Amino acid sequence: GGPGGGRGGGPGGWRNLPSAPALRAYRAEPAGTVHEVRYRTTRDGIRPEDHPGVTVEPEAVPGTVHLTSEGVRRTYHVAVHGEEDEAEVYVDTAGGTSYAFTALPRFPEAAATTAPGSLLAPLPGTVVRLAEGLREGAEVAEGAPLLWLEAMKMEHRVSAPRAGVLVRLPVEPGRQVEVGALLAVIEDAEPRHHTPRPPKEDPAP
Repeated sequence: GGPGGGRGGGPGGWRNLPSAPALRAYRAEPAGTVHEVRYRTTRDGIRPEDHPGVTVEPEAVPGTVHLTSEGVRRTYHVAVHGEEDEAEVYVDTAGGTSYAFTALPRFPEAAATTAPGSLLAPLPGTVVRLAEGLREGAEVAEGAPLLWLEAMKMEHRVSAPRAGVLVRLPVEPGRQVEVGALLAVIEDAEPRHHTPRPPKEDPAP
């Protein structure tokens, strides 16, 4: 065999690894805020990626869910109406508080191979405006609003999931996007060493 013939040259790196977390998005009603949930299914229950120490256990009784956080176990009653991808979800707490959500369509499988730092559209809609001064090469702070999508006559703010430099901005106002469409790519900023300067003292009057 030729050089390197014994190495596996298959496209294994592009496969979706079984360990990759699942991703679902829900819109809180009536506020319209979109919440993304990354989770893994384990033998102990469902573990949210963004909330370490939290485990969700479905009860044998349909509609009952136990959530354990920092050793405290709480019970919630969940009712789901409609098709899975656009279902209406109602959550009642033991204290009598109720929450309503709408499940958004699942992200395309291709999202799993998207470059790190990619920001994908959480729902289909139209880009109505960009944050002032936003352009490729700009530094953005974590949580800073980047753009606004209009969907179902409501505006949804899309914020930076991390701090860094905006290296791609393939959308502009008026662009229609589907769920999972690439909105922006944010890469880590190069660490800079700033030497703080003492503030100038105002001359005495």
